[in-house]
Amino acid sequence: MLRAKEVVVSIIVPAFNEAKGLDVTLAHLRAAERRFHEHYGLASEIIVVDNASSDETAEIARRQGTTVVYDPVRNIARARNSGACAAQGWVFVFVDADTLVPEELLIRIWRAMASPACMGGVVEPIYSPARKGMRLYAAIWRWYGRHVRLSQGPVQFFRRQSFEQLKGYDESLCVGEDVVCLWRLRKLARQTGSCVESIRDIAVQASARRFDQWPTWRVLLWTNPLLVALFWRQKEVWSGWYEHPPR
Repeated sequence: MLRAKEVVVSIIVPAFNEAKGLDVTLAHLRAAERRFHEHYGLASEIIVVDNASSDETAEIARRQGTTVVYDPVRNIARARNSGACAAQGWVFVFVDADTLVPEELLIRIWRAMASPACMGGVVEPIYSPARKGMRLYAAIWRWYGRHVRLSQGPVQFFRRQSFEQLKGYDESLCVGEDVVCLWRLRKLARQTGSCVESIRDIAVQASARRFDQWPTWRVLLWTNPLLVALFWRQKEVWSGWYEHPPR
C-alpha cells in the first residue's frame, strides 16, 4: 500500500544555462504534479540537475522549490544519471529543461506504469518551428521516428529497477544518449518478455530554438543520423550542440 506522502514519481530535469526558460518549464511541471496528486493522492518530486551552469539556473530552480543537484562535469548523460542517483521515486521521468509538458503527463505515465510488464517508455514530442521548411523537416522526422521506432528524449520515463538494470544513460555519448537508452530498454524488454510504452495520445512541446535560430544547413548537418552515429562520442564535434546552443 502506497503512503500519501511517499514519493513515487521523480521528475529529473538536466539543465545547463537554462535560466531564460526554466521558470516556464517548471510551472508546467508543477501543474502536472498538482493534477497527479489530485487524481491519485500520491506525491512526486522535481530534481533539477545544474550541469555547471554559469547563469541563474540553480537559483531559479531553488526559488521554484525544487531539489537542486550540482554536477560539475558538463555531460547530458551524466547529468541525467546524477539526477537519478538523488531520486526517491520508483518511476523516473526525465524532462528536458526547454520542454513544456501537458497537465495530464504524470497521470498518463502512471497509467502506463500500472502494468507490471511496462519497463518505461517515451512521450511523443511535437516541434513547432517558425520557418515553413523547418516545420516540414520536423514533420518528416516525426514520421520517420515512428516507423523506425527512433525515440527522441524530451520526455522519457523508466521504472527504477529497469533504469538500474540498464546502468543509466551511456556517459560516453555526447549526443543521442536518449535514443540509445530507449534502444537498450527495448532490447531488455524483448529479452524479459516486458514492454516499452510509446505514448501518443498526449504530446509534449519540445523546443524549436535550433530549428528557428540556426541556418538550414546546420540543422540538416547536425541531425543527420550518419553524422550522429559516426561522431556521437567526439566531444569536440558536439560542443556547439550542448555547450553553446541558441538561447
